[in-house]
Amino acid sequence: MPSVGTACYSFMLDGMDLAFHGDAEVGSGLVDLAVNVRRAPMPPWLAEPIAATLADLAAYPDPEPARAAVAARHSRPAEEVLLTAGAAQGFVLLAQALRGARRPVVVHPQFTEPEAALRNAGHEVTRVILPAASGFALDPALVPDDADLVFVGNPTNPTSTLHPAEAVAALARPGRVLVVDEAFADTTGEAASLASRRDLPGLVVVRSLTKTWGLAGLRIGYLLGAADLLARLAAAQPLWAVSTPALAAAAACASPAAVAAEREIAAALAADRDHLVASLRGLPGVTVEGRPASSFVLVRISGEWGTVPDGGRVRLALRDLGYAVRRGDTFPGLGGDWLRIAVRDTATTDGFVSALRKVLEA
Repeated sequence: MPSVGTACYSFMLDGMDLAFHGDAEVGSGLVDLAVNVRRAPMPPWLAEPIAATLADLAAYPDPEPARAAVAARHSRPAEEVLLTAGAAQGFVLLAQALRGARRPVVVHPQFTEPEAALRNAGHEVTRVILPAASGFALDPALVPDDADLVFVGNPTNPTSTLHPAEAVAALARPGRVLVVDEAFADTTGEAASLASRRDLPGLVVVRSLTKTWGLAGLRIGYLLGAADLLARLAAAQPLWAVSTPALAAAAACASPAAVAAEREIAAALAADRDHLVASLRGLPGVTVEGRPASSFVLVRISGEWGTVPDGGRVRLALRDLGYAVRRGDTFPGLGGDWLRIAVRDTATTDGFVSALRKVLEA
């Protein structure tokens, strides 16, 4: 069996490693259904600007052209954009710059990096767990009134739930910073995105260019929010935090051609996702909760397989058959019977579902 990868660092809490990510599941010879990064040839309009920067790396990075391009895409002034070395750096900046928060709240299940960043900065975090029985639907009433720093994903990783924009916006109020992780918003065609909303007090939208354009190794993302709040976050950021090639990627991905391409990719993704969901729902012992909306699907595995958590047994058996999927037990609110599966082309899905059926019927 291919060896299991290891995370580069660990943050254990309540028996969960909040720093565990899908890349730790991937190994040599495995079909990768654990990482939600689209793998496709880079289009020339993206590859060429990145490559062109390699001749000018002696100069320090100038973020202003990319900042202006991102601002134009989201109909904001440039002062309301902060470019970051990936969305993950944005979470760290928020945690560090807002140390005075009295009651930070993280809405789970969701990407664990925000909570890890908060706890590493010394915050005591309150968790709000959305129940699977509701399809992980966001109920704004579950968030305590005195929460002054709130993190929520939309669409949410790992549940693939897309919350209505109105439900997320209802969490905004004076005296509260509302952080909406929209790392996967482009996979939905921007449905329910708040990226262009300037009327909501304390709103910070976190975006990533990693997923659709396959730029995980380049590290590029950005924050959108009020200028005064972003200035506080920028003060906590290292100088020249975003490299020149990453800035070129940010500018290119903000162009009208890129936005149009994103819409086409999101439409094709929806068809591939529908095929995966329909195939999974035809398997015994597999439950797809809610209505998946992004580039991954969360499933619950059930069966009579002894003392090993069902999801754990199935995940390891799938590795023997050449497929890597993401374990669910490192996400607060989930457990060992949950698995996250990336959406791929229909041929890859058919091969995977055949392997999963073999495991379930063994």
